[in-house]
Formats: sequence, C-alpha cells, structure tokens
Amino acid sequence: MTVLLTILLVFAILIAFLLFLALITKKEYAIEREIVINKSTQVVFDYVKLIKNQEKYNVWVMKDPNVKIDYMGIDGTKGFVSAWEGNKQAGKGEQEIKEINNGKGLNIEIRFEKPFENIGQTYFTTTPVSENETSLKWQMIGKNKFPLNLMNLIIDGLLGKDMQKSLVNVKGILETI
Repeated sequence: MTVLLTILLVFAILIAFLLFLALITKKEYAIEREIVINKSTQVVFDYVKLIKNQEKYNVWVMKDPNVKIDYMGIDGTKGFVSAWEGNKQAGKGEQEIKEINNGKGLNIEIRFEKPFENIGQTYFTTTPVSENETSLKWQMIGKNKFPLNLMNLIIDGLLGKDMQKSLVNVKGILETI
C-alpha cells in the first residue's frame, strides 16, 4: 500500500510541478530560421509566395503523402487559402495569404483545427545579400493557451528543425533551376 501511495504522491508532485511551470511560462512563441540562396531576390520571392510550391519543400506538407489539399483563390495573391486534412502528423487546418509586399515578403495566417485549435502567423522575408544572393527568413509567431504553453519551452527546437529543413529544400530547388 505504501508503494502505491508513494507512486501516486510522486505523480501528483510531477503534475503540480508541470502546471506551475506552465503558469510561469510565457504564452507567446517566436521561431525564426534563415538561409542564403544563390538566386536573385525576385526569383526567391516569386517561388515562396506561391503556396502550392510548399508541396515541394515544406516538410510538414510532405509528412503525409495522402494529404488532401484544397485551394481557393489565386495562388500568390492576398486572400489565397490552402486548406489541408491529413494523418495525425499533418493534422487539419488552413493557411491564408494576409499580406504581400512584392519582392520583399509575405504574411500567412495559419489556422490549425487538429490535433488542436490554434492560430499563428508565418512571415517569409526576402532580403538581397548581393545581386544573385538572397537571404530568406522564415518566422512563425503565435500563442499557446495554458497549459499548452508548456510546449513553448521546446517549440523552437521541434519546429525550428523542420523549418530549417524546409529552407534547405527551397535552396536546393532554386539553385538547381
């Protein structure tokens, strides 16, 4: 009986600690990755502004080869929406181009439905390094409600790794065309 009580007490202390940690962890997160691509800024921008191109470079889109994607509107323009539904890794949600600054950047709102509901902002920014070199920056900004904000302690490592892989994919694609 004392072994069972000890296990329950340790479990209760662990849960209390995690809840306390969630109370003091900020709810906002920001992840940023960047890569230099040996192409002009306009070429890089024209590629990333097309949401359909994510099927070729975005590791999250590629996690489910059977993902169902619906497109609404004109790709690469404000208001374009890409809605997806896939396996547990892909989840369900949609993304919408909210703002475009031609040749410089775009803002995409991501609305997740599954595995949990959340809204985030994604920014792609292209900055010339030289005539044929461009810095492509990818940022994700959002909030997680209590107690899911506990994930903010590890979110940069989890999502940042996939963002970097996706940027390497963009670089590989663009530098071979």
